Amino acid sequence: MNVMRRIFSLLIVVFACLAIGLSVFQLNKATDGIVIRDVDIGTIPARIFEKQEHIAAPVVVIAHGFAGSQQLMQSFAIALARNGYIAVTFDFAGHGRNPSPLTGSITEETGVTETLLAELEKVSAYARLVGDGRLAVLGHSMASDIVVRFAQKSPDIAATIAVSMFSPVVTATSPQNLLVIVGDWEGMLKDEALRAVSLATSPRHAEASMLYGDPLKGTAREAVFIPHTEHVSVLFALESLRAAVEWLDACLAIKRNAPLQLDARGPWIAFLITGSVLLAWRASQSLPQVTQEPIGAGLNWRRLWVPMVLPALITPLLLRFVPTHFLPVLVADYLAMHFAVYGLVTLAVLVFIVRPISLFTIQGRALHRLLAAVMLVVAYEALALFWPLDHYFTNFVPALNRMPIVLAMMIGTLCYFLSDEWLTRGKDSARGAYALSKLIFLISLGIATALDFERLFFLIIIIPVILLFFLIFGLFSSWIYRRTGDPLVAGIAHALAFAWAIGVTFPILAG
Repeated sequence: MNVMRRIFSLLIVVFACLAIGLSVFQLNKATDGIVIRDVDIGTIPARIFEKQEHIAAPVVVIAHGFAGSQQLMQSFAIALARNGYIAVTFDFAGHGRNPSPLTGSITEETGVTETLLAELEKVSAYARLVGDGRLAVLGHSMASDIVVRFAQKSPDIAATIAVSMFSPVVTATSPQNLLVIVGDWEGMLKDEALRAVSLATSPRHAEASMLYGDPLKGTAREAVFIPHTEHVSVLFALESLRAAVEWLDACLAIKRNAPLQLDARGPWIAFLITGSVLLAWRASQSLPQVTQEPIGAGLNWRRLWVPMVLPALITPLLLRFVPTHFLPVLVADYLAMHFAVYGLVTLAVLVFIVRPISLFTIQGRALHRLLAAVMLVVAYEALALFWPLDHYFTNFVPALNRMPIVLAMMIGTLCYFLSDEWLTRGKDSARGAYALSKLIFLISLGIATALDFERLFFLIIIIPVILLFFLIFGLFSSWIYRRTGDPLVAGIAHALAFAWAIGVTFPILAG
């Protein structure tokens, strides 16, 4: 049996390493023959993608969406550069590595919209100088409206590509040559895409994948639905990249003698993360054992329901009447408070059910092993998860101006993860308690959003991301606890990971 386990463990390690190595190779291979240059346009960090030959070519300015960064748009930039265009990506104010906060009201058209539009204009003015004078724009989600408005103000824009578009300013004739790309799982945005295209049809009824108008006259309109994709995966689908390049070719009258050079990066990114997660299973077995016997609340299902359900109901009701605007990051301050209150209520309920002395006492714990285990887990997650995500997916490196936000977030996440880890762990704890507790937490966030939709509607955007993190870190937590026997290890490490992820990705607002 031990021999079989060792063989199985070895096979997992080999597969994980092959997955990581092959994914990195394929992701880097996609940039062969492309020169990527980092530039600063004022305070705006930008990146230029072009062929090594540096031939004068049309330029496409690519803008990311809310809580995104220029890394999130790399698939389009690389595809365009490989097919002869010059692509320019950048970080909007408050996003990614842009040091400037996002100014203006997020609920008024004259607020944030004007700030984002002004930044797109600066980047586009720079981009006009690096190409042959022809310019097109591409924007995702929040930026889809920004590129539409910019193209309406700039009649020389040859083509506008709006991905996951919502823009109230599209008309029958403006902007010219509009392509709308939408994921097939984005129901409402599909309706919006057809509505926008139908403005230029007679009668006003448009169909997907149907070209209306003439690209050479600037009157072209088309909506393309990408199969099996949603709001994020639509950025990495091969069909999205093909639609974008072919649209630009048609609008700029570019003839090709060879097939398009396209690579789908999404599956390789997913394969890379899968390899990192599998490798974590084996790496967790090398962690030091912190306690001789596993510790935790050890509650069965009958005793679990109250400490699980009560915090989920009390937290959104309590915070409905508590001011939570203390961080310059949209809804992150509320999320920090939700984590904190949820964790403190859980702990308070546990005091009445079973005294959680083992969570705080040093008796039975090897403190040096506890510290070593936490540091090893944090180091692994930073190197094997956050670095690849930053390099290939979206910004995950905190700039100095975000460190206070990460620290403030960690106060809340520590309260939650320490209490939740202790609640769901223990020698006789109910099987599946950890997964159920995370589901109930997400339901609690949903209740909070429903109670105060105007203030918290942006939480809807991040709930799927939190779910994904819960799935990955849930596996890590199980493996870590099985080896160390102490809920503190995963609790501290994952509190830092969540604080890091939220503090780094959400936009910084002025004031």
